[in-house]
Amino acid sequence: MSQVELMEAQLLPFREKLQNHKLYQQLNGVKDIQTFMSMHVFAVWDFMSLLKALQNELTNTSIPWTPRPKASLSRFINEIVHAEESDINEKGEAKSHFEMYLDAMRQIGADDSQMKNFIVNLELGSSVQEALESLEIDNTVKDFVKFTFEVIDSGKGHCIAAAFTFGREDVIPDMFIEILKKADADNIQYNKLRYYLDRHIELDGDEHGPLSLKMIEVMCGDDSVKCQEVIDISKQALNQRILLWDAIERSILKSKKVLF
Repeated sequence: MSQVELMEAQLLPFREKLQNHKLYQQLNGVKDIQTFMSMHVFAVWDFMSLLKALQNELTNTSIPWTPRPKASLSRFINEIVHAEESDINEKGEAKSHFEMYLDAMRQIGADDSQMKNFIVNLELGSSVQEALESLEIDNTVKDFVKFTFEVIDSGKGHCIAAAFTFGREDVIPDMFIEILKKADADNIQYNKLRYYLDRHIELDGDEHGPLSLKMIEVMCGDDSVKCQEVIDISKQALNQRILLWDAIERSILKSKKVLF
């Protein structure tokens, strides 16, 4: 059994807990998806920061340029960056997946105001911590993003890769697509989210998933300390995802009580 396979075996209980989360039972209509997206968008955003942190670690983004020791790692991360930061949307326009997600939120009617405020504050020079504290969002969402940046700030490439690869077991619910099919049979009203989901599943399964695992394998090699740190960070990251799912479930249940 390879090191990566051993890692995956130790993370299996966390993955199963995430895959069987009660949140999925609450996703029954478009309003539930709206609530989900208004909170989950922060995980979509900070995924991009993990990605760029890895690009900084594995390629040379400084001038004057000099070659990195392992060009294979540079290639792995650049291929992922190419799609995540500049993919093609449903209109054939170049857009990051984060921007495609925001477009889908607006189309489906999800509240994007807090994310808008967050981006504006960052562009004005606020730190991530400062920008988060100014928002009216669940503290669990803030803690999720804070953990991501703690991993980034560690400066340990293999730990960042762990959070990126294993910590984002983002089970895109099949019921999302089923709900959208019922609410928009002709795929016109909510076509942006349908496209995003289809693209996300396609890339993760066919390209990014295997590339990320290969990246972990090359970065850790036979270093037992690095391998253990990857496992530890991955468990923490998956637990953060579970806590985020808990918070989204609570928010959906709360909104349903208000309605009735």
